[in-house]
Amino acid sequence: MAKMSKMKHHIEMHSDKLCSSLKPYHCEVCEKSFTHKSYLEKHQRIHTGEKPYSCEVCGSCFTQKSNLKTHMKTHTGEKSYSCYVCGRSFTHKSSLNDHMSKHTGEKPYGCEVCGNCFVQKLDLVKHKRIHTGEKPYSCDVCGNLFARKSSLEEHKRTHTGEKPYSCEVCGTSFTHMSTLKNHMRTHTGEKPYSCDVCGNSFTQNSSLTNHMKLHTGEKPHVCEFCGNSFVQNSALKSHKLTHTGDKPYSCEMCKDSFKHRWLLQRHLCKYGQKLY
Repeated sequence: MAKMSKMKHHIEMHSDKLCSSLKPYHCEVCEKSFTHKSYLEKHQRIHTGEKPYSCEVCGSCFTQKSNLKTHMKTHTGEKSYSCYVCGRSFTHKSSLNDHMSKHTGEKPYGCEVCGNCFVQKLDLVKHKRIHTGEKPYSCDVCGNLFARKSSLEEHKRTHTGEKPYSCEVCGTSFTHMSTLKNHMRTHTGEKPYSCDVCGNSFTQNSSLTNHMKLHTGEKPHVCEFCGNSFVQNSALKSHKLTHTGDKPYSCEMCKDSFKHRWLLQRHLCKYGQKLY
């Protein structure tokens, strides 16, 4: 056994010397080794932050010339990599590889915490924020933080009042695409969410969740004035009006106000109007 151990140690010494001769250029910061001096110089920019290659169009800077070439395609519109299944084209080869996973069903990026798998590495990075609580995107108006850039962009519309998603049937506009999709079901009559207990169907998942409380007897929403409990938060809000006397629903035609939405709806019928 002693002879075997000495032999192993002897081979490792030769192995280290061989690696050193094959990769003679060493990084003084992280001790990585490279076969060519140019590779070492490129690598060192990771530590120095140097980005010598700049885009003439937008001014973005890059550590490597190849990255600048790839970036330039975003300006020229060039998409060199095409999917042989559906024909879609992509600027980056990595984007094509991720796209191909949609056809194969492969999800190579797995979460070490919960085991969920994803087609794209970026989706895994976003998902991990659920576990870490990281919220890197902040609103410059109110300071609220968000895990996803798309969530921040949607939030900003609450400040700007922008409602880019419009209903083709009635013209009502919405801040979020998801809200428009839910709204469209009032026109189509679609109710994709069904109760396993009684079979009732609902247009929204949140409505099904509230409905299930009727079966469980759960009433989580409690009135701070009288202690009465309610299944839905909307029912609690409506109930509180009996204490506060507020009338939040106003008619735009005659300025009459009402405690409940259904009272406003009944009132609008006088004018032949419908409340959405």
